[in-house]
Amino acid sequence: MASRLNPYLSFAGDAKQAMEFYKSVFGGDLSVNTYSSIGSETPPGYADKVMHGMLEAPNGFTLMGADNPPGMELKQGNNFSVSLSGDDADELRGYWEKLSSGGNVAVPLEKQMWGDVFGMCTDKFGIVWMVNISATGA
Repeated sequence: MASRLNPYLSFAGDAKQAMEFYKSVFGGDLSVNTYSSIGSETPPGYADKVMHGMLEAPNGFTLMGADNPPGMELKQGNNFSVSLSGDDADELRGYWEKLSSGGNVAVPLEKQMWGDVFGMCTDKFGIVWMVNISATGA
C-alpha cells in the first residue's frame, strides 16, 4: 500500500454517528471497530465506543476517526482543520453544502483575493472544514 496522508479525527463519544455522517457526504466503505471488538480489556463505559474507524471513499479520500480514549484530553474542533481542494466545482460545492448544513459558516464559499473560491465551516460535530475550488474549476 502506498503512503497516504489523511486526517484522523477524535470525538467525545459520538464517533460512530460522525463517521456515518461523513459516509453520507462522501460515500464509500466505512469500517468501525469498537473497543469491545478488539479482544482486549475494554475500559468501563467504552464497549460500544469507536476505537478505530476508517472511511474510504470511491474518489480516493480517506478519513479516520475514533472516540477519544479514557484519560486523554480532547480539544474538540480547535486543534486542526480538514482541507478539501481541487478543480471539480460541482463536486466540491456538493460537499460544502452537506458539511455546512446544520453547522456554522465562518467564511462563506465565495471567490477570494487569491482567485479561488474558498469557504470555511464548522460542521455539526465541531470539525472545521476548508473547501477550496481552484480558479480553473470555479
